[in-house]
Amino acid sequence: MTNNLNLASRPFTNRLFPWLLTVIVLFISLIGLLIVVHFTLQANRQSEDIRVDINNLRNQEKGLLEEAKKVQEGMTREQLQALEAAHQLVDRKGFSWSRLLADLEAALPGNVRVSRIAVRDVAMQGDQTVADLELTVFAKSANVITAMIADMDRAGIFQADLRAQNLQKGRGESGTEYDLAVIYRPRAGYASENVAAVQESERTKEESK
Repeated sequence: MTNNLNLASRPFTNRLFPWLLTVIVLFISLIGLLIVVHFTLQANRQSEDIRVDINNLRNQEKGLLEEAKKVQEGMTREQLQALEAAHQLVDRKGFSWSRLLADLEAALPGNVRVSRIAVRDVAMQGDQTVADLELTVFAKSANVITAMIADMDRAGIFQADLRAQNLQKGRGESGTEYDLAVIYRPRAGYASENVAAVQESERTKEESK
């Protein structure tokens, strides 16, 4: 004898399962909401702390600038000139002649000779030393000088502008001297073999004295 179960007239029901599932979903949603609220509040607190620190630093900077201005206003003209000279002296101490000569040797073509070089000013722009130079070079062709200036600009260490040129004759050769205004920016952390060679030569000269 076969027993037939009519599910339509006697459906299976479990009233506890839907409620349990609903409670689990609500619990997970509540935990997620609490986590989101926690991190949001934490981010807001950190943002507020950073804002307070920035305002404090700005107030300190403003106070220091005002104090420096008062000190500067109380200084005589001679004291201001001495202060400027002291700054220039500090800047010049950070200037390396051996590095300049090595960079020049690498930048100048073989058929260009340096006749005179002078440093007019040395200053610091951020962490970089910038020197204002007067450079006089001798060459037989103006095209060589034009190409040299273009190569200097591309390299980025020297920025040269032609100021004057003077025809030179005698000493067994003829050519032209070119006066250049040069801005020199040595690369940070740059040390070539030429620099080391020049420094070694300077040490040898000092030891021989």
